[in-house]
Amino acid sequence: MVNETGAWAVMQEFYAAEAAYVAAGGYGRGDFSGVAAYLDPDVVLYQAPGMPFSGTGEWRGHAGMERFMAAFSDAWESMEFLEQEHWGDADTVVVGNRVRFRAKGTGREVETRIVQLIKVRDGRMLECRPFYWNPAAISEACTP
Repeated sequence: MVNETGAWAVMQEFYAAEAAYVAAGGYGRGDFSGVAAYLDPDVVLYQAPGMPFSGTGEWRGHAGMERFMAAFSDAWESMEFLEQEHWGDADTVVVGNRVRFRAKGTGREVETRIVQLIKVRDGRMLECRPFYWNPAAISEACTP
């Protein structure tokens, strides 16, 4: 278990800010500064290709993360963390999530698992690599 000042504590705050941003409607509606507060200026998100929100697969810096969150918010109207497990230390955490999403375009819900490998620097996310258990179900939920 990570101590409460380590990478897991940062990610708990990030997840809450991310969920609030998506619930507020995302890009142009939600306040991204709540999410950005937990991102290192050099943050990189590596998304799996082929996901409805993956774009080029790499999202860099605060501007890149805001563009990712815009694409993510276009895909999902809600997200709910049902279970979370975590392992790591002050600088690295692996998070196992069971998540329920509701697609914005179709209204369909999908419950899935996502494992994220996350590196933190100076109390902010530096790198995130999510691995989706069932990418086909995610794509199907978003496809009209």
